[in-house]
Amino acid sequence: QVQLVESGGGLVQAGGSLRLSCAASGRTLSSYTMGWFRQAPGKEREFVAAFSWSDGSTYYAGSVKGRFTVSRDNAKNTVYLQVNSLKPEDTASYYCAARLGPIRWGSASYDSWGQGTQVTVSS
Repeated sequence: QVQLVESGGGLVQAGGSLRLSCAASGRTLSSYTMGWFRQAPGKEREFVAAFSWSDGSTYYAGSVKGRFTVSRDNAKNTVYLQVNSLKPEDTASYYCAARLGPIRWGSASYDSWGQGTQVTVSS
């Protein structure tokens, strides 16, 4: 388990961009995977992207590939989700999560979750 805090959400017009942050606790993350998920009211939780601290690999859902990018700041134990070319359908609460081990896309495999940050995209 690690402590996670998301930030960076907000209201943006369609076509705009945001940079979401996920700050982790001070423990070493060298063996962890960080995942990004989103959930809109009335819809199920959806995998967005993941990043492996061990080798720097990334994985993106097909719906966001080419628009969203994961990056990292090792010194700050922080991962970022740059969200570009936003569409109204991207409106959701975005959550970061952590699991010990390699990248997986299922939310049930992640043990630690942040509180979420709201992204709202206007038409």
